[in-house]
Amino acid sequence: MENNWKFETIAVQAGYTPENGGPRVVPITQSTTYKYDDAQSVADLFDLKREGFFYTRLANPTVDAFEKKIAALEKGVAAVAVSSGQAANAFALMNIAKAGDHILAVSALYGGTVSLFTNTLKKAGIEITLILPTATEEELQAAIRPNTKAIFAESLCNPSLVVCDFELYAKVAHANKIPFIVDNTFPTPYLCNPFDYGCDIVTHSTTKYLDGHATSVGGIVVEKGDFDWAGSGKFPEFTEPDASYHGLIYTKDFPAAPFSVKLRVQLVRDYGIPMMPFNAFLTMLGTETLPLRMERHSENALKMAQFLKNHPKVSWVNYPGLEDNPEHGKLKKYLRGGSGVLCFGVKGGKAAGEKVMNSLKLAAIVVHVADIRTCVLHPASMTHRQLSEAELEAAGVTPDLIRLSVGIENIDDIIADFDQALNNA
Repeated sequence: MENNWKFETIAVQAGYTPENGGPRVVPITQSTTYKYDDAQSVADLFDLKREGFFYTRLANPTVDAFEKKIAALEKGVAAVAVSSGQAANAFALMNIAKAGDHILAVSALYGGTVSLFTNTLKKAGIEITLILPTATEEELQAAIRPNTKAIFAESLCNPSLVVCDFELYAKVAHANKIPFIVDNTFPTPYLCNPFDYGCDIVTHSTTKYLDGHATSVGGIVVEKGDFDWAGSGKFPEFTEPDASYHGLIYTKDFPAAPFSVKLRVQLVRDYGIPMMPFNAFLTMLGTETLPLRMERHSENALKMAQFLKNHPKVSWVNYPGLEDNPEHGKLKKYLRGGSGVLCFGVKGGKAAGEKVMNSLKLAAIVVHVADIRTCVLHPASMTHRQLSEAELEAAGVTPDLIRLSVGIENIDDIIADFDQALNNA
């Protein structure tokens, strides 16, 4: 890959280079296993002494190409693709935290992530403290414990649309010699590069904008590559011998990407939830048009937010791209656009909002977000329904909130659909 390539070129070209006479498009390697001519070659692969593929649970050529593309787009050194965004977030934390450890996370998160953090990981002995996104530096520091292993946030929260204060969280994390982990699903690397603002690990639900077409569930974890795991003194699992690999030391044997190697050869190996080759192929195709789509999503969403803001049946609109939105300043500082998701409430509350959703013809009610088709969802009764009232409030989810994922259809048609639905309600 050329060092001076722009984002749009990287999106199309990175990850796969055809050999002379080879297929122009990355092939789907739909095989669980790979043939070798001698036993020692396979033994060396198992001992991580050479690069290659021996079982698709750990690595696959198609998945590898996708990982390289996303790592390049995020300006990271390596990436590991897994079966879902939930798996990506779980593994990003489990790779550095064990029973008895603590994670500090911003409370404005996707409901499934909150459930993962406060229930499943809690049962595994990892304690998660959720702190409001309005927390000051002093409040963040006060929440740090001796056993805190990371700070976690979403770059653009789902669905409250709070913009992450990257520099603040990175400052506190690094002052305490722990990594700052960011879920960058909603902005994607086209609108935001968290590594530019002090983040150390990026995660994605690739199911959303990276795929962009609602075809493939997946997740990915990207490593920036410059966190000092050895100097921190808090991560002996990176600096002490791994008995399952004959005493291998990740920071010594894989100094360029110790986090990614450890995640792959321990967690993906043992939990067995890699991304499948066909999903990687489809998501890679989607990512090639990411810049075009994200520009259109952001443009349509801003126009939609302006329309809803002026509609007599709408009580409020939340979209950080609006100049009077409280998140607009951080959006201008950290992001290149507002992405394609906005939230609004209908006068008359939840019941009126349900009537609007049921009256839509172009937009669909689906349990999804962030693809080319316009869709709506009621988080409080759907994606966030497992949360308590206190957790809903902390996540910025009100009873009347409708989450609107604006697609790439003609904006006039999208507006007309919502206009008739609002007027019918």
